[in-house]
Amino acid sequence: MIEGFWLWLAFGLLSATTFLTRGSFIMAGEKGRLPPALQRALRYAPAAALAALVAPDLLLVQGQLQPFNPKLLAGLAVIAVALRTRKPWLPFALGMAVLIGLRQGLGMGG
Repeated sequence: MIEGFWLWLAFGLLSATTFLTRGSFIMAGEKGRLPPALQRALRYAPAAALAALVAPDLLLVQGQLQPFNPKLLAGLAVIAVALRTRKPWLPFALGMAVLIGLRQGLGMGG
């Protein structure tokens, strides 16, 4: 377990790293502009991060790739309904209904 000096050193280094990386854009101001192509590419970063978090949970069951599992089918239902209706609550309700229906009603575990 980290105690005393090493704990505070870790806090200090992490704080300095955060401050320097975020503060560098503020301090640079207009001189630190990113190229337009990079700015356009960074627009997709939040969606890519969300996909990187969600995709493994939808595709993997107990660490193994399983293309037909209840979570993936429910996720596909959520995507289809979200694109079609644009209502924020309906995809979640339908996705949970599909997931529970597949797990309970059809006996698909996972």
